[in-house]
Amino acid sequence: MLTTNDVTAFAGKVGQGAGGTVRTPFKRHAARPHRSRVQKAVSRAHAGIRAHGERAVPPLMGWKVLAELRRCPRRATAIIAAILVLHHIETRRQPR
Repeated sequence: MLTTNDVTAFAGKVGQGAGGTVRTPFKRHAARPHRSRVQKAVSRAHAGIRAHGERAVPPLMGWKVLAELRRCPRRATAIIAAILVLHHIETRRQPR
């Protein structure tokens, strides 16, 4: 579905071979045990991009409204974005 809609997705190493618009980091192989500097840099940048999405998921897990969300993807995306904004506002208010 991502490929047919031309949506770029960043997957982990398990996504190797997905093709299309799914991007994965470079993986070591038995025949090529060491990655080049460029491959390592690309994999680091890839991990940095994925980290943003990975950090966004835990706050969403606490919102019960998402468990029963039955909307089109466009509306769901707007609702999730609003929840993340509210979450960030709330966490900035709390003393650390």
